[in-house]
Order: sequence, then C-alpha cells, then structure tokens
Amino acid sequence: MLGKLFPERIFARKLNAAAEKRLRLAQARAEESVIRAHVDNAMMFVDTLAEDLPFDRAIESYVRVMGIPEPLASTVVTRALVTLGEDLVQYRRRPAEAVRDEEPARPPLRLDDASDGRLRAMRRA
Repeated sequence: MLGKLFPERIFARKLNAAAEKRLRLAQARAEESVIRAHVDNAMMFVDTLAEDLPFDRAIESYVRVMGIPEPLASTVVTRALVTLGEDLVQYRRRPAEAVRDEEPARPPLRLDDASDGRLRAMRRA
C-alpha cells in the first residue's frame, strides 16, 4: 500500500556519493545539535536542583527523566561534566617547547640511502 503512495522513482533507495556525503554531514550536525540541547537542559537541571542534589546526581536525574538511551546518555553526561569543569578547573596548555622536548627523537629516514644500496647491488649482479 505504501508503495503506491511513495513510488521508488521519487524516493530512490540508493543515493549518489555526493548526496550520501551531504546526508552524513547533515546527520552529524543534527546529532550534535541534539547533544548540545541535552547538555544545556542538563545544566539547567544542575542549576535548578543545586540546593537539593549534587551536580552529578542532577545530571543523572536529567538523563533518567528524559529517558535518553545509553550511547547518547554517556555523551551528554560527559559533555555536561566538561561544561561544569570549564568553570571550576582552568585548562592549561603546555608550551610548545615542552611538548617538543618530550617527544622521543626519531632517527632520520634513509630512504634514499636504501634505494642507492639496492641500485648498487643490482648493478653488481
């Protein structure tokens, strides 16, 4: 019955590569908006229930009351905690020099030397 209402020539099952890419990008953006809205609302729960519940229980209450399924729930909880942490804990970026000093020294690649050696071996043979 639905086949008559929605014929396949209008709604093709397969999309071309460019349309598929745009669809995936739009879906990712929509999912990010949903997560952001949940985090904002979870923060409202934290503010509203601050006198009655600690922040972690307020976030858990929001997830439970809203019935957010598990993969999304973990993301919402983590992002809400990060938002709270931004106000409480200052993020310190290490200086670029310190990062460079900590990286182990790598030996230089000798691709040209290796290919020269193979060429010499081939010439000898």
